[in-house]
Amino acid sequence: MSITTFFSIIGLIILFPLFCLILASFKPSTELLRFGLNLKLQPDILSLDNYTFLFDGGKIYLKWYLNSTIIVFLYTALSLFFSSLIGYGLGVYNFKGKNLIFTLVLFILMVPIEILILPLFELSVSLRVINSYMGIILPFVVSPVAVFFFRQFAIGLPKELLDAARIDGCSELGIFFRIMMPLMKPAFGAMAILQAMNSWNNFLWPLIVMRSKEMFTLPVGLTGLLSPYGNNYDMLISGSVLTVLPILILFLFFQRYFISGLTVGGVKG
Repeated sequence: MSITTFFSIIGLIILFPLFCLILASFKPSTELLRFGLNLKLQPDILSLDNYTFLFDGGKIYLKWYLNSTIIVFLYTALSLFFSSLIGYGLGVYNFKGKNLIFTLVLFILMVPIEILILPLFELSVSLRVINSYMGIILPFVVSPVAVFFFRQFAIGLPKELLDAARIDGCSELGIFFRIMMPLMKPAFGAMAILQAMNSWNNFLWPLIVMRSKEMFTLPVGLTGLLSPYGNNYDMLISGSVLTVLPILILFLFFQRYFISGLTVGGVKG
């Protein structure tokens, strides 16, 4: 068996639940309760009713979708900006306390998020950002994973460009934005996918921060459809299928940078 055939089989196994989910989204919920997720084709019961309900009868779903989209966009943009600046500084410059800061970054990587939830919640209450977009974004806007990755990538940047730019009178911020940032496109592409995916799938923190149903994100809102008083599988299954689309589009857009960014960033230092 060739390596291509082997990984093709693995890919089909991984995608099997997704195929079942997509097919179930065109079936009534009664079929799901009777037979579960399966690839059984029954053209007579397939319809777009579940998706029609999402946009007509389940307008709250569109609000959740908008909330998640805004949060992902703001979080990814801010996280890439601040994390890249910190990682670049740790990788390029030599200053007192540099190793201590990098050690703290590594330490935070090893701390489970559950340990930080209580102090982060108290901080969010003090800042009065509960039940708002900033309440979800601010506590995690600087990602230790992204800082570590950008630092590893920045170590391999050609230092001769720094000296040449300084001789030409370019400021340090100018060097970063005009010279180094274009060279770091693979790192930005890889981190854009990972940070956006983490934000899109984030469940625990939005569940704690958000108070009103209208401010829920997709993971929190869809989970709320399952309750002891009834389960809305029609909206849950079709809504879950649509949640895959933004991450899929994002990956297709940045895929040319993804592998090269992870490969180059993973071997520096």
